[in-house]
Amino acid sequence: MPSEEPKRPWEQRLQDAGTRIEEELRRLTAYLNDEIVPDVRRHGSHALRAAAEELHRLARKLDDQQAQETAARPNEPGRPPRP
Repeated sequence: MPSEEPKRPWEQRLQDAGTRIEEELRRLTAYLNDEIVPDVRRHGSHALRAAAEELHRLARKLDDQQAQETAARPNEPGRPPRP
């Protein structure tokens, strides 16, 4: 059975840092799953509805602007009016 050499100080510090990082990542994952994800699920539909309303308003504004431009432009000879 081969004997293990004692770790050098920097190797031990590196291993300790890796262990701490793994622990912190587990805590972060648990926090996200327990606190953030449920909140997003509860309030996500509200945010989507608000975004949909804003997009609807923007589409209406674009339609109105296009209608004004079409109404202000005289028909060109030989071309039907634009819808």
